[in-house]
Amino acid sequence: MSNQNTEQSKKAMKSTLIGAAFIMATSAIGPGFLTQTATFTNTLQGTFGFVILVSVICALIIQLNVWRVLCVSGLRGQDVANKLLPGLGYFVAFLIVLGGIAFNIGNVGGAALGFNALLGLPVMTGYFISGTLAIAIFLLKDALKAMDTVTKILGAIMIVVIIVIIMIVKPPFGTAIKETFIPILAGDNPVTGKLGGRTNYVFEVFLTLLGGTVGGYITFAGAHRLIDAGITGEDKLDDIKRSSVMGISIATLVRILLFLAILGVVIAGTTLGDENPVPDAFRAGAGELGARFAGLVLLCAALTSVIGAAYTSVSFLKTFHPFIEKNEKWFTVAFIALSTIIMAFIGRPASLLVLAGALNGLILPVTLGVCLVASKSKRIMGEEYKHPTWLFVIGIVVTCVVAYMGITSLQGLANLFA
Repeated sequence: MSNQNTEQSKKAMKSTLIGAAFIMATSAIGPGFLTQTATFTNTLQGTFGFVILVSVICALIIQLNVWRVLCVSGLRGQDVANKLLPGLGYFVAFLIVLGGIAFNIGNVGGAALGFNALLGLPVMTGYFISGTLAIAIFLLKDALKAMDTVTKILGAIMIVVIIVIIMIVKPPFGTAIKETFIPILAGDNPVTGKLGGRTNYVFEVFLTLLGGTVGGYITFAGAHRLIDAGITGEDKLDDIKRSSVMGISIATLVRILLFLAILGVVIAGTTLGDENPVPDAFRAGAGELGARFAGLVLLCAALTSVIGAAYTSVSFLKTFHPFIEKNEKWFTVAFIALSTIIMAFIGRPASLLVLAGALNGLILPVTLGVCLVASKSKRIMGEEYKHPTWLFVIGIVVTCVVAYMGITSLQGLANLFA
C-alpha cells in the first residue's frame, strides 16, 4: 500500500509539473501572441525566425532565474519583493493585477472572435459564453486540477490544428532555417519605409515578443502554481527547472509552428490584413476550413489565457489578507466576471491593451531585478543555496535589455493619455 501511495504521489507531482508548464505557456499564448506572430511574419518573413530564437533565449534566462528564486524560497513574487523592501511587493502586485485585468479583457474579446469564426456566433454572445466557461472551471471542486487538465487539452488542440495547416501550406523550411541563423537585417523599415530602418524594426519586434512571452503575470504563472502545490525547496530544483524549461518550450513550439504556417502563406504572395491576420492567413492557406481552424486556435488560446491571467493575478493578492486567501475561488470568479462585463459593455479594449503592454514593459525589469537580488540573500534563499553565477550574470544583461523595453513602453503610456 505504501508503494502504491508513493507511485500515486509521483504521478500527481508529474501531472502538476506539466500543468505548471502549460499554465505558463498558455498564459503567454493569447490572442495578442497569435496576432503578433502573424503580423511580424508578414513583415519580416523568414527573418522572424531569428527574432523568435533570440527572444526564446532571453525568456528562458528570465524564467530560470524567477522560478528558481520563487520555488526554492517557497515565496510568491510579491512576498519576495516585500522581504527585500517592505511595500515593494504591494506595488508589484498592483501592477501585475492591473495589467492582468487589462489583458484579460482582450482575452475575453479574443475568445468571442474565436467562437464567431468557428461557429458563427454573435460576438456579444461569445463574450458571455467565454466568461461563463472560464468561471465554470474555477467553480469545480478541484479547480486547480481542472485548470491543469483544461490548459493541457486546449494547448494540445492548438498544436495539432496548426500542424494540419502546415501540412496544407507546405512552408519553405529551408528559408526559415537559413534566416533564423543568418537574418536579413540590412534594408528599410518594412512598415514605415524609413531608409535603413530594418535593424531598428527587428529590435522593436524582439522587445515586443519578449514582453508578450514573459511579461507581467506570465513570468509568475507556473511558479505560483508549483508553490500552491507545495513543490518547493532546493531538493526539488531539478523538477522546477524541467517544468520551467517545458513551459518556454511549449510556448516556443506553438510560436514556431504558427510562424511556419503563416510563412508558407506570405511567401506565396498573400498580404495579411491588419485587423485579424491569423484567420486571413489560415483562409489563404486552407480556404474556409482554414478560417474555421483559425477560430478554433484563437478560441483555445484566448480561453487558456483567461484562465492563466485570472489565476495568477489573484495569486498576487491572496497572501495580503487571510480573507482573500480563504475566498480565492470567488475572487478569481469576480476577476473573470469583471473582465467579461467590461468587454461586453465598454468594448474597444485597444486602449486598455496599450496600458497593459506599457505596464508589462515596466514591471518585467523590476520583477527580474528583485529576483536577482533575492537570489543572493541568505535571509530569503537560506544559508546553503548557491545561485549559479552564469545565470545571475546573464540575468543582469537581460534585465538591462528589458529595462530599455520598459522605457520605450512609456511612449505607449503617454500616447494613451494624450
